[in-house]
Amino acid sequence: MKELVEFLCGELVEDPDAVQVTESFDERGPTYHVTVGPGELGKVIGRGGRTAKAIRTVVRAAASRQRLAARVDFED
Repeated sequence: MKELVEFLCGELVEDPDAVQVTESFDERGPTYHVTVGPGELGKVIGRGGRTAKAIRTVVRAAASRQRLAARVDFED
């Protein structure tokens, strides 16, 4: 799942090597914290948050196949 998040975010930014995804777990399931290079957070979030919403939807759908409830957080 972490690789999926890295791939999706890496395809949207100009410097895919700067994309860092950390994974944490709690009682609800995994949370993926995404950090991108300076000035590229807007590319991952998109206009009105549409791109971020799409990424979250894809990750949630992939996680549901494994009976998990994954979340994605975008951080500065």
